[in-house]
Amino acid sequence: MTAAVIVDHVSKDFILRHNRAFGIKTRFLSVFHSGKRERRERFQALHDVSFTVQRGEALGLLGPNGSGKSTLLQIIAGILPPTSGKVVAKGRVAPLIQLGVGFNPELTGLENVYLNASLYGFRNNEVKKRLDGIIAFSELGTFIDTPLKHYSSGMQMRLGFSVAVHLDPDILLADEILAVGDQSFQDKCHDKIAELRRNGMTLILVSHSPEQVEKFCDQFVRMEHGCVAEIGQYEQNVEELCDGRLYYEQLTVVTE
Repeated sequence: MTAAVIVDHVSKDFILRHNRAFGIKTRFLSVFHSGKRERRERFQALHDVSFTVQRGEALGLLGPNGSGKSTLLQIIAGILPPTSGKVVAKGRVAPLIQLGVGFNPELTGLENVYLNASLYGFRNNEVKKRLDGIIAFSELGTFIDTPLKHYSSGMQMRLGFSVAVHLDPDILLADEILAVGDQSFQDKCHDKIAELRRNGMTLILVSHSPEQVEKFCDQFVRMEHGCVAEIGQYEQNVEELCDGRLYYEQLTVVTE
């Protein structure tokens, strides 16, 4: 198989600034009062993370808040650079990381379709061929001509997801985005992801739900404190799939 995403010894550091001086008065006082001086703290969000996702596979990223899942997804999407290590993503990447990313709230939903698609490298004439399918899937109807700032979070999710999946992504990155919206649309999104996966799309899904990851993914990576705590695989047993369950074998990775 061909690797679609390679995460190779990736680490990411942030600098936290405390008592940051924004005015001249504060800067002046900090000269005489050590307690008012700016302090900088190094925070390591990711430490030596490595794994590979093969083309057509689905990987679930699990872990509590603050474990580094979203930071890692942003690095894979090319939004953040790693401090060390490297990420190789082969193919067109569609990131569904945060609501409203790539959208302009002052533009209408229709205008944002063209804007968002342009970020993926699509020309307007290519978008026109997909426009009817995008609007129909989003179920926005006449609201497609309404400025995005008047959309609810669910409507924004519908539009963002619809654009992403209709632009033939090779790799889809989803960060809890499927938790927004009503159940019927979530089911519709799940069916669309399953269709794209059958056509060879690679999926990396961030979720707090082990059940959701088990439903969609071939393997999982569990993160703790910015490190890989565990890697596991979900294996379907043909003889024991009568009740639709998935069985998996956990493989433990020790990371210091």
